[in-house]
Amino acid sequence: MIENFKTIKYNNCEEIVERKSRFIANLIYVENEEEIQNKMNELKRKYYDAKHNCFAYRVIQGENIIQKSSDDGEPSGTAGAPMLNILEKNNIANVLLVVTRYFGGILLGTGGLVKAYSEATLKSIHTNQIIEKEKGYEVRILSPYSYIKKIEYFLKTNNITILKKEFLENVNIFVELSIKDCRKIEAEFPKNVIRNLQIIIEKEKFISKKVEK
Repeated sequence: MIENFKTIKYNNCEEIVERKSRFIANLIYVENEEEIQNKMNELKRKYYDAKHNCFAYRVIQGENIIQKSSDDGEPSGTAGAPMLNILEKNNIANVLLVVTRYFGGILLGTGGLVKAYSEATLKSIHTNQIIEKEKGYEVRILSPYSYIKKIEYFLKTNNITILKKEFLENVNIFVELSIKDCRKIEAEFPKNVIRNLQIIIEKEKFISKKVEK
C-alpha cells in the first residue's frame, strides 16, 4: 500500500554536455499511461533528428506504481535503468523522464553513458521543485455562518489547504486533510464549534504535504 510519494511541481527541461554529446532531459508530470504515450510522441517529433530518446516513468495506479524504462538503442542498462533507479531511490512518481542524446562523435563507453544519463536525470530533478504527497482526504465542512472565522483561523494556523467555499444556506468549506489533520480537528477544534459542524469525507486522495527546494 502506497502511503506517500514525491512528485514535481512543474515540467522542466535541462541539458548537460559530455565529451561533445548533448543530453537533454525533459521531466514531465503525468498521471496515466495514455498521457505518457502522448508526451513521448510529442518529444520524438520535437527531437526527430536525435538517435536516442531514452525514458523512464513511474505512475500511481490505485495501490500500485507502474514503472518502465528504455535504453532506446544505447547499450543495455546504460540509460533507462539508471534513470529509473534515481526516480525509485528518491520515491518520485507521476513523472515521465525522457533524456534525448545527440551524439558528439566521441564514444563514452558504458560507464560514461551511465554517468551522463544519471547526471542529466539529477539535474532535471534538482532544478525542479519537489512536492511531497501523502494519503489523505478531500473533506467538506458544513458550517453555520457564525463559525466561519473560527474555522478559517484554525485551518490557516494548521496549514490546511482550502480548495473552495460554497455559500448556501450554510457554508460548505472543501479542504484537503491528512489522516493526522483529521485527528487534530477532532482533538483541537473548539468543542462548542465542532458540535455544530458536519464533517463529511468526500473521497480519499493523495494530498500535498510540503514543497522542498
